[in-house]
Amino acid sequence: MSRLSSSNPSGSAPLTRALLPATPAARRQELLDRLAHGAYRHGSFTLASGRTSDHYVNCKPVSLSGVGLALLAPLLLEQVEAEAVAVAGLTLGADPLVSGVALQAALEGRGLDALIVRKEAKGHGTGAWLEGPLPSPGSRITVLEDVVTSGGSSLKAVLQLREAGYRVERVVTIVDRQEGGAEAMQAAGLELCSLFLLDEVASRAAEL
Repeated sequence: MSRLSSSNPSGSAPLTRALLPATPAARRQELLDRLAHGAYRHGSFTLASGRTSDHYVNCKPVSLSGVGLALLAPLLLEQVEAEAVAVAGLTLGADPLVSGVALQAALEGRGLDALIVRKEAKGHGTGAWLEGPLPSPGSRITVLEDVVTSGGSSLKAVLQLREAGYRVERVVTIVDRQEGGAEAMQAAGLELCSLFLLDEVASRAAEL
């Protein structure tokens, strides 16, 4: 993970800032390295589904870091459907992703809003499930996810969006754990696109 040191014009201690690699391939490799180092653990873990696994993936240390999100946002945006007017995802894992992708889209001259899907309806006021600038009914929305295992959290977000009248046909995730999520998506009429498979992250972690 590369860093660039630059002098401070004020004459105080030098500043150090993260340097993003210059090429798309190098940025993807840098992201994989960060996921393997900061998001992946090997051991014995109990997953949210109740199943045990030798692999644990928590992308938040990467997605909630400035450099991590700067690496993630362009790659996720590449997978967002051209017709989509917004990206959405279930809180909490998708919160930085939808915000980062909406910002990246604006920087690239594309209008794309971010929506957050609550796990429960708001307990006061409007009782809303969705937070953010709501598009017109019938609009296409791409769902973002940090990790897909069985696909349950993504499907919950999709259900709320479809019930609100939106078209949802694609889910984009950082890591597919390869434990039935893709099949569950397909059964719900969804396409699952992943930046990385669990095998890729685990293999890279073993090399570091």
